[in-house]
Amino acid sequence: MRPLLFLLLCLFAPLAAADEFAFPGAFSSRDITTNGATIHVRVGGKGPAVVLLHGYGETGDMWIPLAKDLVRDHTVVIPDLRGLGLSSKPPAGFDKKTQAGDVAGVMDALGISRADLVAHDIGNMVAFSFAAQFPQRVSTLTLIDAPIPGVGPWEEVLKNPLLWHFRFGGPDMERLVAGRERIYLDRFWNEFSANPARFSEASRQHYAALYALPGAMHSGFAQFAAFDQDAVDNKAALEKGQLPMPVFAIGGEKSFGPMMATVMRFAATNVKQGIVPDTGHWIMEENPTATVAMVRDFLDAQ
Repeated sequence: MRPLLFLLLCLFAPLAAADEFAFPGAFSSRDITTNGATIHVRVGGKGPAVVLLHGYGETGDMWIPLAKDLVRDHTVVIPDLRGLGLSSKPPAGFDKKTQAGDVAGVMDALGISRADLVAHDIGNMVAFSFAAQFPQRVSTLTLIDAPIPGVGPWEEVLKNPLLWHFRFGGPDMERLVAGRERIYLDRFWNEFSANPARFSEASRQHYAALYALPGAMHSGFAQFAAFDQDAVDNKAALEKGQLPMPVFAIGGEKSFGPMMATVMRFAATNVKQGIVPDTGHWIMEENPTATVAMVRDFLDAQ
C-alpha cells in the first residue's frame, strides 16, 4: 500500500479487525500501470489463472474468502477497479470497455494469456466487456447478481425504483455526500441485503474509509454515469455473436435470483444458473460458504 493512502485510511476511520481483511500469506500486492491508470492488484498461488472483479460499495477485499480457497490450486489475481480502492483515480475511462482494457493490461503484466473470470456487481460489466472483446482469453465467465447494460431486459431493470442511484451523480451530488460516505453506502448495504446485520460493522468501516479517499466517490459516480455508453458498446459487441465460453450466472436468492441467468441467455450460448441461498446482493458477506462452494464446483467441473 502506498504511504499516502495508508495515512489517509488511518485518518478517515478506525482500523477494522486486521484478520478480516488479511489475504493469505501466499498473496503479494503490486501496482500495475496500464491503459492510463494504476491498478492495485493482489496476486497469489500457482496453477490456472482466475481473475476476481469486485463491484460498487466494496473493493477487491470482498474476495478474501474465495481467494483463500482458490489459492490452493490457482493463480489468483484480484484488482481494484480504476478509481476505487487503492487503484488510481483517473479523470476518465469508466466505461467498461476501457476498464476491460485495464484487466487485459494487468494480465499482460503478469504474463497471463488466459483466465477464468469471476465478477460481482459492476465487476460483472467489466468482465462481460472483457469476454466480448477478448473471448480467446477467457476460459469461463462467472457473473454474480447484477445486470449488464444493454443486455436482455436492461430497459426494464432501469425502471426499478431501488436503482435510482444509476442516475445519481455530478458535482452537486458529490458535495452532498462529501464527508457522509458512510451514510450513503449504508443505504446500499442495508437495502440490498437479505439481513443487513451480516454486512459487519468492521466491513462498513473498512469500505467507507476507502470510498472517502480523494476522488473515490467521483469515480464511483462515474462508473454509473458510463452505463449509457456501456449499453451501446455491449449491443455492438453482441451483434458480432454471443459469448462462446461457459457462463455461470449466479443470483442471490433474495436479490437477482434466476434473473441473472435470464439476462445472460440473451448473450451467451452456454449458461448455467446458480442461486446463493439465504442471501441478498452481498453474497460474500451474507453467505460466503455457499458462494465459495458454488464457484469452486463450477471451476472444478470445467
